[in-house]
Amino acid sequence: MINYDYEWRGRFGNDEVNVLHAEGFDHRVLDDDWWGQVNRHSLGWVTARRDGDLVGFVNVAWDGAAHAFILDTLVAGAARRQGVGRALVATAVEGARAAGCEWLHVDFDDHLRPFYFDGCGFQPTPAGLIPL
Repeated sequence: MINYDYEWRGRFGNDEVNVLHAEGFDHRVLDDDWWGQVNRHSLGWVTARRDGDLVGFVNVAWDGAAHAFILDTLVAGAARRQGVGRALVATAVEGARAAGCEWLHVDFDDHLRPFYFDGCGFQPTPAGLIPL
């Protein structure tokens, strides 16, 4: 059994998340300032590490009050199908709950329905969206 270490508001390097994001969303590696972004705008985030290497990440944005939002759930290809994504989201749920949030939202592409509904316990709800 492979052991992973999960940490709420865990330290990470921008390069680590940029590589993970590029793999997860199938684009070239960017030079985004993830550390600055999450520290300015997020309630928290969760890191997953195996032997010191970043293999998972999820960002938890919020409205400053009752609502938190799951964004950018990322798991490295070699760590997929091992429960890392579910553990990332479960740790995010705990962090949002501990911060006093009442709701945790997520939106996703259709192929991720089983992961979020069956694997993570989210419930379907009506929502609206305006593409910008």
